[in-house]
Amino acid sequence: MLLLLGGLALSFCYTPSQQRRVFRTIGKEWKNLDATADKNLRSQINSLYRSKLIKRKINKDGTITLTLTDKGKMKAITYKFEEIKLTKKKSWNGKWHIVMFDIPEKQRIARDIFRDKIKKIGFYELQHSVFAFPYECEDEIEYIIETYKISQWVRFGILEKIDNDDYLRKFFEL
Repeated sequence: MLLLLGGLALSFCYTPSQQRRVFRTIGKEWKNLDATADKNLRSQINSLYRSKLIKRKINKDGTITLTLTDKGKMKAITYKFEEIKLTKKKSWNGKWHIVMFDIPEKQRIARDIFRDKIKKIGFYELQHSVFAFPYECEDEIEYIIETYKISQWVRFGILEKIDNDDYLRKFFEL
């Protein structure tokens, strides 16, 4: 975008001094973009480090080596988003996996897609924004939440008991 606007500005220049001024401005802005990108990258790496997903090692030559921790390796599961499926285990451990959300109207598209996706992968809708599933699914739900950047509005929990679970047991054929 910067280069496009710079080219447009150059096309309106009548003198070489105006062209130099445009080139200087483009150069300054380009450096600011590099600094912003570098700052964002450092922020993301520090976030991963604080969450103990990576560990860093400072080498003798001053470089830094980043490696995944065991926790990071567990989180590095890749999915084909459209093909996410939750498998029904042979035996149920008696716990209900619950997803609740209150996604604002401004995020309506993400909310509707999220609701449709968790229905499609097998969740039962207890209420309009509360869904239940009998088997382990935290990693898949976390992946969907991160994909749509809706983590601040979605909660995941595991319940040992819920009233009227006879209906849920019947629905999931448990």
